[in-house]
Amino acid sequence: MIPAISPQQLKRACTALSGAALIRLVSEIDDHGAIPPRALARTLTELTTHQIRQATEQADALGLLDRSHSGLGLTAAGQDLADVYDATARWARRHNHPAPICDFAGRIRHTFALLGEPTADPRPTDGEAAAELGRVYRLLAEWIHTHQSQQIRSTYGVAA
Repeated sequence: MIPAISPQQLKRACTALSGAALIRLVSEIDDHGAIPPRALARTLTELTTHQIRQATEQADALGLLDRSHSGLGLTAAGQDLADVYDATARWARRHNHPAPICDFAGRIRHTFALLGEPTADPRPTDGEAAAELGRVYRLLAEWIHTHQSQQIRSTYGVAA
């Protein structure tokens, strides 16, 4: 059983983990393997150099990246977060959240917003959708509990 996380902890984590550049970086490495550091700009062509640097710094601060001779790979925390991202995107795609057509990062960002601000967006009323969203919530809460320390990481506002 996963210890409960406070609404504030959940909101901070959802905010910190929902950056499009971070989602793109983690997902790219998860899908295609380590990226040589000098190949980041060629691999993540839709991101600016500043966005890549910021996402890399954030991923480092969150303990998501493994730097080896082959390039930037994912740590266990990064691999687990990629799994949370995949489960989140699958739920959002299955339930057309936020719309029938949306990109991968957008689905994750909107679903994390739904989880982080349950009073701002209406929660699903369909029993199956709500149950599946509960599973996504549990995966995220487990990730926060397993991979984030008890102290607030002030740089990106992640608390667990």
